[in-house]
Amino acid sequence: MQANEASTDVIIVGAGPVGLFAIFQLGLAKLKAQVVDILDRPGGQCAELYPEKPIYDIPSVPVCTGQELTDRLLEQIAPFEPVFHFGEMAASLDKTQDGRWRLTTDTGNVLVAPVIVIAAGGGSFVPKRPPIPGIEVYEGSGVFYAVRKIDQFRGRRIVIAGGGDSALDWTINLAPIAQSVTLVHRRPEFRAAPDTVSKMRALEAQGLVKFEIGQPSDLKGNDGKLAAVVIKRADGSTFDIETDALLPFFGLTMKLGPIANFGLNLNENLIPVDTEKFETSTPAIFAIGDINTYPGKLKLILSGFHEAALMAQAAHRYVHPDKVLRFQYTTSSSELQRLLKVA
Repeated sequence: MQANEASTDVIIVGAGPVGLFAIFQLGLAKLKAQVVDILDRPGGQCAELYPEKPIYDIPSVPVCTGQELTDRLLEQIAPFEPVFHFGEMAASLDKTQDGRWRLTTDTGNVLVAPVIVIAAGGGSFVPKRPPIPGIEVYEGSGVFYAVRKIDQFRGRRIVIAGGGDSALDWTINLAPIAQSVTLVHRRPEFRAAPDTVSKMRALEAQGLVKFEIGQPSDLKGNDGKLAAVVIKRADGSTFDIETDALLPFFGLTMKLGPIANFGLNLNENLIPVDTEKFETSTPAIFAIGDINTYPGKLKLILSGFHEAALMAQAAHRYVHPDKVLRFQYTTSSSELQRLLKVA
């Protein structure tokens, strides 16, 4: 074994909610997992793009934020002591002489395991950058593609650009704490949910939000400090909006990255799987969560949780082909309760 090579039972690519819950299900099967994620922290898309956005469809949890969901999952999997490799991309995958998988990251780390689980969401989600000259100078100081800490915008003058759910959601959520919020969209119609549009219009009627038709075309400021956004109207005329922060929500670009070169059958950048164990066309490689596709697939976190549970049962057969995995309930099994350190 090489100095930078580590061996484990299962390698998970992706530390989003589904990847984190996979650690739990694998742990109940007494399987150890190491996780690779290109982000610098767990939570995937939930923590990266919507850490403070409410989620309403997690079973038994009426409402939680993306960060709260991540924190609870981390607490749940803590007894299984997973190993995380953050800030690393799964760069290549090949077979070892003894039939296991060898995954190499872009930093040169090598992980070896009998089973690979791809829980990479839709790949790497990259915000679409507006075609504004010199926007890079202001990114991170005056231009933000996600709201990670809502208090960061308290008392500030904010311009939000876009017409989808993210743009209108954050217009509504930031209006109570910001000094001012101006929503900019190229037309008066929106792609967001009708209820969200109604809430935004109500705030506009109360004078708590301004709405302008146009598109950001230029930025003004000094030394990386944003002072104004230039808005271009449909007739070509322009006007300035003085601001401290521009939040452009123009959607996301999905990049599958090196996973596309793993030799898997792909269907429109998604990985087809069976619905018995969520295995790909390649034995011992599984795909769970938004990255996979099958008849009737719903892109919901709870669907990914279900997929993780069935995957873990099948993964055990690859890791321990000579052992029978006895199905047990955490509510009644003292063995599982000892694993969870609650007995």
